[in-house]
Amino acid sequence: MKKISLIGAGQIGGTLAHLIGLKELVNEVVLFDVASGVAKGKALDIAQSSSVDGFNVKFSGTDDYQDIKDSDVIIITAGVPRKPGMSRDDLLSINLKIIKQVAEGIKKHSPNAFVICITNPLDVIVMAFQKYSNLPTNKVVGMAGILDSSRFKLFLSLELNVP
Repeated sequence: MKKISLIGAGQIGGTLAHLIGLKELVNEVVLFDVASGVAKGKALDIAQSSSVDGFNVKFSGTDDYQDIKDSDVIIITAGVPRKPGMSRDDLLSINLKIIKQVAEGIKKHSPNAFVICITNPLDVIVMAFQKYSNLPTNKVVGMAGILDSSRFKLFLSLELNVP
């Protein structure tokens, strides 16, 4: 594998990019974000840490979907986080608009990539991405991690007053 692109250069995208660099999983990492300059700044920060952290991976940041061309894997972290008082339906309506643009960009510029989606609400977003992009179902997956489980454990411990 030679190239991973991350769509969304916020906290999660930046952290994943840094971890990919630390483990030297690929030769090249592209950070993409629609917010002009965000991805370039994050990519530069990570690249500058390479001499201290001891890894050799090319990092670039962009707001142009052409730069994700020929990615082997694309990880989608783009979307807004859920804010206090925001329902999952509110989150869905916002993130569906975002994921449609992302799907169109990936379909046009890197249609052979394997896509991992992290954007919430995950199940619906993954189905929508697959529909919008028309990529084969065996090329699109969602990855939820353990966030909901850890939140549940915290709420239980707070409610039961146990560590």
